[in-house]
Amino acid sequence: MNYYLDVIKRYADFQGRARRQEYWMFLLWNIPIVIVLTILDYALGSYPVLSWIYTLAVFLPSLGVSVRRLHDTGKSGWWYLISLIPFIGFIWMLILMATEGDAGPNAYGPSPKQIAA
Repeated sequence: MNYYLDVIKRYADFQGRARRQEYWMFLLWNIPIVIVLTILDYALGSYPVLSWIYTLAVFLPSLGVSVRRLHDTGKSGWWYLISLIPFIGFIWMLILMATEGDAGPNAYGPSPKQIAA
């Protein structure tokens, strides 16, 4: 839960680097929240109001952690736009997000693993 809250606190931070664990733990919490809100929306007959409000609320934090994750692999945040390419873009982003980050410092800052250790 701490990773989720840390990403929310740094909601518009596009500087620095994010570890794989930070990105994937945020995603791991984000997906079930959306599912629960969607079920709640259907139960209340308000679909898609609650899930869209939540999705809009976490759009910037999600974008921020994605850009920082790309920075960890040595890529510019503009690489995120590759996800707009149908099918291939999703697969390519999945590979980039799962790739281990640079071991040492890169153009975007020191390794978050070295800072955490």
